[in-house]
Amino acid sequence: MAIHNTVEFNDIYKGTPPWDIGRPQSAFLALAESGALRGRVLDAGCGTGEHALMAARLGLEVTGIDTSARAIALAQAKARERRLTVPFLMSNALDLGSLGQQFDTVLDCGLFHVFSDDDRRAFVDSLTSAVAPGGRYFMLCFSEHQPGDTGPRRVTQAEIRASFSRGWSVDSIEPARLETTMGPDGIAAWLACLTRT
Repeated sequence: MAIHNTVEFNDIYKGTPPWDIGRPQSAFLALAESGALRGRVLDAGCGTGEHALMAARLGLEVTGIDTSARAIALAQAKARERRLTVPFLMSNALDLGSLGQQFDTVLDCGLFHVFSDDDRRAFVDSLTSAVAPGGRYFMLCFSEHQPGDTGPRRVTQAEIRASFSRGWSVDSIEPARLETTMGPDGIAAWLACLTRT
């Protein structure tokens, strides 16, 4: 999450945020089961770590980052309980270069849609510098088809394509559901799959 959101997101983890469903999102689980995740994996905005832990169960080298100290502590506890080795780090997705690593796969569940326009540009630049050519970025975000205005801002396909117009190839943007604790139907979302050129 962006630096200015750190306190807000840390406070949310005093309870259970609606996006913390206690398991991987079905859309990302399907990607994992299809073999789409490979190489060194980054879970950007990892929250309590379900997607990073999913990748670790597949035997992949994975790192999870978030700016919420509470979320990172919960993710670390899950890793210990499940006997999985995953570095969960407090780090800002707008400065992935500080990790000193290149990644082959990046997972983003609900991060991109919280950024302001300026932070979106900074995030894409940060991501571009940290993903090896041929690496893939998988994003699950609110779509404009979600009714109302509660929660994060909605993202259109056009916004995704414009944000990743340099240095990336948009492989697909498909309708998906972002599952929450607030009901069985989830949130109208986009699952975007992009490749670093």
